[in-house]
Amino acid sequence: MAAELATITNKTEDVVCYSPMMITTNGVWQGENPLDFALPLFILQLTLVVILTRILVLILKPFRQPRVIAEILGGVILGPSVLGRSKKFADTVFPIRSVMVLEAMANVGLLYFLFLVGVEMDIALIRRTGKKAIPIALAGMVVPFLIGISSSFMLHKSSQDTKQGIFVLFLGVVLSVTAFPVLARILAKLKLINTEIGRIAMSAALINDIFAWIVLAFAIAFSENKNMALASVWVLLSSVAFLIFCIIVIRPLVGWMIRRTPEGESISEVSICIILTGVLICGFITDAIGIHSIFGAFIFGLVIPNGPLAVTLIERLDDFVSGLLLPLFFVISGLKTEISAIDGVGTWALLVLVIVLACAGKIAGTVLVTLHYRIPIHEGVTLGLLMNAKGLIEMIVINIGKDQKVLDEKTFAIMVIVTVLMTAIIIPIVTMIYKPARKFAPYKRRTVQSTKPDSEFRVLSCIHTPRNVPTIINLLEASCPTKKSPICVYVVHLVELTGRSSAMLIVHNTRKSGRPALNRTQAQSDHIINAFENFEQHVGCVSVQPLTAISPYSTMHEDICSIAEDKRVAFLIIPFHKQQTVDGGMEITNPNFRMINQNVLANAPCSVGILVDRGLSGSTRLAANQVTHHVAVLFFGGPDDREALSYGLRMREHPGINLTVMRFLPGEAALEDRRSDSRKRSTNNDSSVLTVVTDDDKEKQLDEDYISDFREKTANDDSVLYIERVVNHGEETVAAIRTIDHLHDLFIVGRGQGTISPLTAGLTDWSECPELGAIGDLLASPDQVSVISVLVVQQYVGMGQGDHSLTPDSPGQQLHDHFNLSYHRTQNRGQQPQFHTQP
Repeated sequence: MAAELATITNKTEDVVCYSPMMITTNGVWQGENPLDFALPLFILQLTLVVILTRILVLILKPFRQPRVIAEILGGVILGPSVLGRSKKFADTVFPIRSVMVLEAMANVGLLYFLFLVGVEMDIALIRRTGKKAIPIALAGMVVPFLIGISSSFMLHKSSQDTKQGIFVLFLGVVLSVTAFPVLARILAKLKLINTEIGRIAMSAALINDIFAWIVLAFAIAFSENKNMALASVWVLLSSVAFLIFCIIVIRPLVGWMIRRTPEGESISEVSICIILTGVLICGFITDAIGIHSIFGAFIFGLVIPNGPLAVTLIERLDDFVSGLLLPLFFVISGLKTEISAIDGVGTWALLVLVIVLACAGKIAGTVLVTLHYRIPIHEGVTLGLLMNAKGLIEMIVINIGKDQKVLDEKTFAIMVIVTVLMTAIIIPIVTMIYKPARKFAPYKRRTVQSTKPDSEFRVLSCIHTPRNVPTIINLLEASCPTKKSPICVYVVHLVELTGRSSAMLIVHNTRKSGRPALNRTQAQSDHIINAFENFEQHVGCVSVQPLTAISPYSTMHEDICSIAEDKRVAFLIIPFHKQQTVDGGMEITNPNFRMINQNVLANAPCSVGILVDRGLSGSTRLAANQVTHHVAVLFFGGPDDREALSYGLRMREHPGINLTVMRFLPGEAALEDRRSDSRKRSTNNDSSVLTVVTDDDKEKQLDEDYISDFREKTANDDSVLYIERVVNHGEETVAAIRTIDHLHDLFIVGRGQGTISPLTAGLTDWSECPELGAIGDLLASPDQVSVISVLVVQQYVGMGQGDHSLTPDSPGQQLHDHFNLSYHRTQNRGQQPQFHTQP
């Protein structure tokens, strides 16, 4: 049986006959060409689309462009504008006979994507941003819409079948709408998603989208009924009736399905199937009414309540729909795009004018409203730029306009270019003009050493997976929270920002009380939060504030450092990038974790501790004062070692902690090596030699003063053992450490950055992880016989001459005042810090 597919090109009708039996091939060995059959051809097309899109995503990644730009460009490249100019390529890969299959699959993908967009939209977001979002959204729509009206008189041709009014509606919607999913991705890339400007932009985009859908529904209703007869009125009334039916009937039914799900169980497969079938049914209804099928899917998604069901639907559908089916829609758009139709300098000039006016119109409208609300003008301009985000919604609108013959080839191509360029310029311009001001004042207590014994001790704990939780909790418990010096713990779950906006939105809705975790990220967040809340309840004088940082791994350290600065923490704990295996070895969990740690060490606004987790005894016991740990601090000298000892001293206050401090002193051979080194440096006519020697002497004096006070304060403390070992080189140092390694649960060592000591000579030659320092790397090595957790400490040394200084106080003060050391950072951490005594 045969069927016919009619396509209209250049006012000529091509009739393509095909056989419904030509779906699969019998194989090349039967002499058949697979590309003559529907399924192999579709597989080739889909593969080509996905590969090209991914390549473009990688190419545009350094320019921080959203994925939709790559998808649109991929469609244009495969279309008649680039590769399609070759007749052989077009006839082989994208023949006319394949268009129906492509369009059918693309529209199925479109249905489910618009359903997901509706599911992701949180109407409550509008209420949370107050009254600002609505006028900003309306102003950002009205001004570009007026520009669209004026542009329509230049673009509309009298030869076109459609009336001027319909053309105005379509053009106005294209220029005035803001793409909600694209904006969410842009805000995430710019790290503005949790800022006030980000929340306003999201709310305004949400309102903008809803208004745009309403206007588009009118445009479709009237374009399909060119005589504006009674049929158009019936289309609109039927659409309103469908909307009311969804709100009054479907939403309560979905809510009933959710309530039927037992506590702690996931949504049943039957319920998921009913929802997915409902998407198709709603699409069919709105298509039968006379508006596009995507309206039914979008409205159906909009009435799905936020919560576990929405999370499950997004988790199951998003990758398949966004990654495989949706790019087909952009190919269909690309096959309709003929850039060469934009002929003549005048048309290109008009294109530039439309882009400039549309961008300027949105910015002007937004700035006028933001000035009324006394928002700074640079934030208003930024908000206006963000509202120019275009994407899939605009492509849907112009495709519908092309199908309804409202837009001709030239106007369609112009609108595609407008969509790409208006979205592409957002991130570069916003990055240049918007520099969010830090709203917090500088703080002094950026180290454990400078934290007073009678003040709150603030710690930022970073968590990658629940496996990091037990040892960090026990370390915090051993840090001796008291009423005099309580511990405030900011727990940050670090989550990679994936290529979809839904991941970002899901994670921020993880703490739904009493609801089951329905995806891996949510389950991990719930586990982490529950563990720390349990810790807070069972251990006194501890307050826990859970946070979630969602970023690409390449910029995750910026979020960590920003939170540390904002929360004014003194100590930042990050997990080591390796974890212990069953046989006691160490394996890399994720190479990106190491990059994050290195970036944090280089940029942290406070002291940092890298925790090499090999388990701490008593990790399952959370009641206060019930843990027993044997902690060893290895002291070689320098600011990092003093910071490590400061942390050990705080732990020593805990009744269940036994502290061993092993100080390493240079022997005669080591001293001779150091003197020889100094003589070599003095032979060079370097003006900086005197400064270096002086700094080295100051460091030694600071170490001596600190150790002296430590010994004085702990002289009668039976829980503290002080040992001195005289060593000459690295081998003797290793031997000394091994005499005590089997007696302890935790080693605390300084990173020792920028210091070269004969006591560690030779240890760095085979260093595997230099970011841990010579001793830290040795203790973390899988070659170690004993398996002991290690905390490698780096003291904050300031970010320049503007930092607050710390100076040695009189020895008569309490040791926990930690001398109020004052230091300025030199040009790089490789140089010795210069210390200055304040009067």
